[in-house]
Amino acid sequence: MPHTPVPPQRRANAKRMRKVMTDAELKLWNALRAHRLMGLSFRRQVPIAGYIVDFACPTRRLIVEVDGSQHGSDTNLRYDADRTLRLERDGWTVLRFWNDDVLNDIDNVCLHIVRTAEEACP
Repeated sequence: MPHTPVPPQRRANAKRMRKVMTDAELKLWNALRAHRLMGLSFRRQVPIAGYIVDFACPTRRLIVEVDGSQHGSDTNLRYDADRTLRLERDGWTVLRFWNDDVLNDIDNVCLHIVRTAEEACP
């Protein structure tokens, strides 16, 4: 599947976002990075289909988003739903977790990611 072109500004934003991760993103990244989670290879703050996703495992076409309270508003819920639909049309599976879940129950978050990745096994 060909890549969607990434404008230079979007690529620069992704790079900047890697340096200013939230506490929840950092905690999850420490569990995902360097193939620590069942040998899966994740990348962080990746431009995909015109969006910057929090974490992506390209080999399993899996995206993991970590959402703060701002994602609970009606406007952001609609935006996230449209975004998820667009990514799913491109063949990605999108998982969303609240910051609180990552910070307080990282083991079950990781278990859910592993189970989903296993189901997506090519």
